[in-house]
Amino acid sequence: MLSIRDCLDYCDLTDEDIAIIAEHHDIPEAAAAQIACGLVQSREGTLMLTQFMLDLVDAAEHRGDHVKAERFRAACVRFIRTHPLIQQEPQEH
Repeated sequence: MLSIRDCLDYCDLTDEDIAIIAEHHDIPEAAAAQIACGLVQSREGTLMLTQFMLDLVDAAEHRGDHVKAERFRAACVRFIRTHPLIQQEPQEH
């Protein structure tokens, strides 16, 4: 049986990613892990996760919580690097 850690490693998600998603939706981290692992399987899901992180950056900046905003921003940058949205088209021979 796979553990949540196995799933996160397979999907290239960090504990920080999961904590951010859990905070965005106000749900337990185990539920956030399941949601995130499903979402990163598609371009649309990856876009949604990126938007969740950007929403939290904006909300933290709006509250004046610059430390938290920077934490969310750094996580978002790392997430975008590890989950690029540009897919290469198959080349015809």
